[in-house]
Amino acid sequence: MFFEFMPKRFNLFALLFVSVLVLTNCGDDEAPDEEEEVEVITDAILTFTDANGATVTASAVDPDGDGVADLMVEDEITLNVSTTYTLSFQFLNNLESPAEDIAEEVLEEADEHQIFYSFTTDAFASPVGNGNIDNASDAINYADEDSNGNPLGLVTTWTTGADAVTGGSFSVRLQHQPDIKTASTGADDGDTDVDLTFVLNIN
Repeated sequence: MFFEFMPKRFNLFALLFVSVLVLTNCGDDEAPDEEEEVEVITDAILTFTDANGATVTASAVDPDGDGVADLMVEDEITLNVSTTYTLSFQFLNNLESPAEDIAEEVLEEADEHQIFYSFTTDAFASPVGNGNIDNASDAINYADEDSNGNPLGLVTTWTTGADAVTGGSFSVRLQHQPDIKTASTGADDGDTDVDLTFVLNIN
């Protein structure tokens, strides 16, 4: 009886062992889940250029590129009254050598990105109002667009009002909107790549 029991017990253990090996090997063959790539931005630079070529720059930095909320504003924006400016951007990853131009990537993926704005009400003669972060249909003078004719926002135009503004605000929000961007998507749709608020002075 003892010798009849041993082979059966051995066969049972052998079967379990083989089953574990098969399951383990199948698990190893499965591809790992892809992680969504997050852009690393260490520097955001806004440049306002008037008709004479004079510039006003304001920047925010995050030396370790560790996240959107870590970009720290370094400058105030101070513009002249009754003046038209073209606003352009640099988004850089200075952890790479040479620095990686993230704005170029945003331009290449224009149909997945849009920059939204808000500012002190009526600080500008054009656009009027307070920007389009709270309402995507509000006026912004976009000077660029994606392949679908929807606004991008790497280049915009601004005309300051005749009245001085002290201690106002100017905010920019870069949204990443893959597969969802339309003419009506807003500042809360998609993922936020950059969200900055500067002090705005006009004098």
